[in-house]
Amino acid sequence: MAKAAKTRTRFVCSECGASFPKWQGQCGDCGAWNTLQEQAPPADGGTAGRFAGYAGDARTQSVRRLSEVAAEDVRRIGTGLRELDRVLGGGLVQGSVTLIGGDPGIGKSTLLIQAMALLAEQMPALYVSGEESAEQISLRAQRLGLPGERVQLLTETCVERIINLAQQHQPRVLVLDSIQTFFTTELQSAPGSVAQVRESAARLVRYAKQTGTSLFLVGHVTKEGALAGPRVLEHMVDTVLYFEGEAGSQFRLVRAIKNRFGAVNELGVFAMTDKGLREVANPSAIFLSRHAEEVAGSAILVTREGTRPLLVEVQALVDQSPLGNPRRVALGLEQNRLSMLLAVLHRHGGVGMFDQDVFLNVVGGVRVTEPAADLAVLLAVLSSFRDRPLPPDLVTFGEVGLAGEVRPVPNGQERLREAAKHGFRRAIVPRANAPRKPIAGLEVVAVSRIGETLGSLIGKI
Repeated sequence: MAKAAKTRTRFVCSECGASFPKWQGQCGDCGAWNTLQEQAPPADGGTAGRFAGYAGDARTQSVRRLSEVAAEDVRRIGTGLRELDRVLGGGLVQGSVTLIGGDPGIGKSTLLIQAMALLAEQMPALYVSGEESAEQISLRAQRLGLPGERVQLLTETCVERIINLAQQHQPRVLVLDSIQTFFTTELQSAPGSVAQVRESAARLVRYAKQTGTSLFLVGHVTKEGALAGPRVLEHMVDTVLYFEGEAGSQFRLVRAIKNRFGAVNELGVFAMTDKGLREVANPSAIFLSRHAEEVAGSAILVTREGTRPLLVEVQALVDQSPLGNPRRVALGLEQNRLSMLLAVLHRHGGVGMFDQDVFLNVVGGVRVTEPAADLAVLLAVLSSFRDRPLPPDLVTFGEVGLAGEVRPVPNGQERLREAAKHGFRRAIVPRANAPRKPIAGLEVVAVSRIGETLGSLIGKI
């Protein structure tokens, strides 16, 4: 029987699609090296064994016009954690599959056990762990002060056994921590391999869709911070969340990279305490240093993450470089964009930094990807270069083009209202983002060129 099981497994070339009965270093058809990957055999030895579960579903066999399909609102279930609901798009959706990735020890299991304890008050919930023992999970729940009477716990790594037990207990929410530890008996490779991760995830996603179970999958990350395993794993799920945080910082950021049921690039902010993850209701407050005295090289940016405007502090340090090739270092921003903005500042602002090292950082570990940060970056760099602090009640946002123009950014009105709510009294914004009606307590300076921006700060920097 063992010999028969081995012959059923096939190895398929990822380049040409050729199939072989056993693994080899080079594909015999196309000649490519290290491209053979193990593939699961059909469950019944036939061509449709793995997809037999879909045969009885009439909805997959009927063809309808798009206009005949009712666009009903998706019913969402609150997890009890508002910041997590925000990232998910308003709550859990029945039958949705969510993949959560993050560095080891950052708090993925803590977040999920907290959410499961709250969800278990509304519906059956099952937590499956392939890395930790039941005693370790129980100890964490006790330390966090979570009620565990209704949370069902299972320590198992075989996907077939997990699905069988889930069919018996019928949970509405299922957590698997983590996908790299699970395996299916249809494959011979070790847990964590590309084939095992892909096939295990496919079987679990199929179960979630057929039964309407909300599924959470925890994934490992690589040294670069990306989800480990095949890229196809991100395409198989409905939502991809990244758990981020700097070493030594108590704040954790949950970012949505993909969401079929909500907006992408949504951000949830948590603080790690001795009682678990606590939601941060006003994240702008933690990203602002609020220096006791004015300092050079600091500019306040109004950025936007998903549907929420945030105030973050952009810090710059410009120093004489002892090197022939000055350094350009950016944390939280794209380094190539920093080099481009320094060239624009020289060409259209008349300020050159050929012999200066430029270091840039966004306070709090936030990663800003939108071009609205351009204006704040230039002002912070110029403030540090001149060693003259910017006014403490000044905020800014705007995109800077290669021709020296200041371009508008989306949702300018919401950004200005957020700045006024936090007590800022002056804002430098693109001319197209100037409000039609005055905002109480906020002076708006509209600019269209880099020269106008520098001219509005003459005598201040």
